[in-house]
Amino acid sequence: MNSLIAVLVGYAIGSLSFAVIVSRLMGLNDPRSYGSGNPGATNVLRSGNRKAAILTLVFDALKGYVPVLVALWLMPRFGWGASTVAFVGLAAFLGHLWPVFFNFQGGKGVATAAGVLLAINPILGAATLGTWLIVAVFTRYSSLAAIVAALFAPFYQLLIWGPSLMVLPIAIMSLLLVWRHEANIRKLMAGTESRIGQKAAGAAPDAPAAPPDSHTHAQRKGNTE
Repeated sequence: MNSLIAVLVGYAIGSLSFAVIVSRLMGLNDPRSYGSGNPGATNVLRSGNRKAAILTLVFDALKGYVPVLVALWLMPRFGWGASTVAFVGLAAFLGHLWPVFFNFQGGKGVATAAGVLLAINPILGAATLGTWLIVAVFTRYSSLAAIVAALFAPFYQLLIWGPSLMVLPIAIMSLLLVWRHEANIRKLMAGTESRIGQKAAGAAPDAPAAPPDSHTHAQRKGNTE
């Protein structure tokens, strides 16, 4: 029962869509309404607001990192195994993909998955992030970097630490992350995928209507008299 509660709490925390929350607090358009439509840091960056994108990235990573860290702290008290902790992280990741608080319209989970991996095993998380960074720097495609890093993560776990139940939730996260990038894969193959930092149409909030110029208004009034 304690394990189930921990998994449900992890899912609830993961359901906090910080791309939407940060955008609302900063007066930006909903990230689901422009660009890729993905409520994540990369799409928020397409609004042109780097601060909002950084905040989204940090909080999305933390909502994967913190539940796992707390589960690790509680593990001796409740007698949980490492696999239970990993499934708490998987639940947080699933919450990001299908957030109960945002009509189950979530993101692709890259930052949240990175937070989960860093908490489970800092070396595994660093290796996966390093893979993402190398691909992103050389190609400037966030989606391609995420796909490659996701595919490498379970193999890093198997090759360095050997087979264990820990591999299962990591593999599930990786497969779901690749699946969520299906549209990006098609765009990459067609050569139409947006690069990192490329601004999207409709990302900026609608500007308020400008008041009529007083001089022009007076001139029009004089012409009609």
